[in-house]
Amino acid sequence: MDVKTVGIASDHAGFALKQYVIQYLKEKGLEYKDYGTYTEDSCDYSDFGHALAKGIEDGEVYPGIAICGSGEGISMTLNKHQQIRAGLCWIPEIAHLIRQHNNANVLVMPGRFIDNDMAKSIMDEFFATDFEGGRHQRRIDKIPL
Repeated sequence: MDVKTVGIASDHAGFALKQYVIQYLKEKGLEYKDYGTYTEDSCDYSDFGHALAKGIEDGEVYPGIAICGSGEGISMTLNKHQQIRAGLCWIPEIAHLIRQHNNANVLVMPGRFIDNDMAKSIMDEFFATDFEGGRHQRRIDKIPL
């Protein structure tokens, strides 16, 4: 994967895991832009999901990592944007497939359901996997409305 600056976003339920993601990115020498939230105070995942999506659409960041409690709410928000393909991952094998088959540009993780070690394995797989193209591109081309 050709990484530019990684965009990251979370709500309050994903904040602790997002702090680990920031540490991971620093250790890997990857630049990042944090779209919030910046505390564990209750907030709305949609505010930060839309900000991350806009950052990707505007070319500021690529790829993105997003986290909320289940991963579902922020995934739904991100995938409302026509240029976003956000995939929810709780094991590395899914991270591999969302990159290889779906050319996902946002990795979504469920902050309340995985630990830092699993998140590391998921991110390692996401960043190491390239899009396969071929028949998968045809399928991706049919996603936008």
